[in-house]
Amino acid sequence: MKTQEIREMAVADLRERIETEKQNLNRMKMNHVISPLEDTSKIKKAKADIARMMTVLAEKEKQN
Repeated sequence: MKTQEIREMAVADLRERIETEKQNLNRMKMNHVISPLEDTSKIKKAKADIARMMTVLAEKEKQN
């Protein structure tokens, strides 16, 4: 997900999306423990997306 797309989201939608992505990341990690993923970079990309969303959320909350 691109930063511009994240910035256009509403705060409530952003919070919901972060929670969903965190759940997906945890599920991905658990699946990787059971049977290794073919592309482990997906975990790294998911972490980066979550961090990016949390940064934008913090910026929006600071503005309000």
